[in-house]
Amino acid sequence: MRLTEDRISHLSRLVIDRLYKDDIADFPDEGQALREAKRIFAHDVRIADEVDTFVRQKIAKLSRHVPEGGREWDILYRKYFGEEMAKRNP
Repeated sequence: MRLTEDRISHLSRLVIDRLYKDDIADFPDEGQALREAKRIFAHDVRIADEVDTFVRQKIAKLSRHVPEGGREWDILYRKYFGEEMAKRNP
């Protein structure tokens, strides 16, 4: 999933605002909290992009051709994506 810097900023602001509004967290330095939320979103998006590329290559290297968009491809993609994400986020 590709997210622009603007979208990451917007999502970060929504999360910080919701946490504050629902009295879940208090931020003595709101700017720092926002920067940390942006960093986390950007990191997660980067990992998801890396895993996506890895999984697509893995499926392409199978001994039999599995056409993208087909049911089998979708099943393999979800399986491999979940396995790889679990390895990277213990």
